[in-house]
Amino acid sequence: MQNADDIKAKAVDTIACVSVNDAFVMSAWGDACGVGDKVDMLSDGNGEMAAALGLELDASGGGLGIRIQRFAAIVEDGVVTTLNLEKPGAFEVINAETILDQL
Repeated sequence: MQNADDIKAKAVDTIACVSVNDAFVMSAWGDACGVGDKVDMLSDGNGEMAAALGLELDASGGGLGIRIQRFAAIVEDGVVTTLNLEKPGAFEVINAETILDQL
């Protein structure tokens, strides 16, 4: 969110956050983080997008069910041109600085 203006300055139309949560949770999360209109908070409530992308994460052991792996993607005209998958517990390839370098 802190780098949203820099990302959009590179001709990016939309920055989105997708999670396997319902729309109400996503809205509340966005409000709590103060994203405003900088980030679209998108709900993948049934995990259908996660499944279609092959990015399901089984967190049933922790009581969370099927989730989506942490990732960042650059999508151009509906085609994923860059897909960064994050290792569990890391924050190395999905950060704004990495995305800015890849744009």
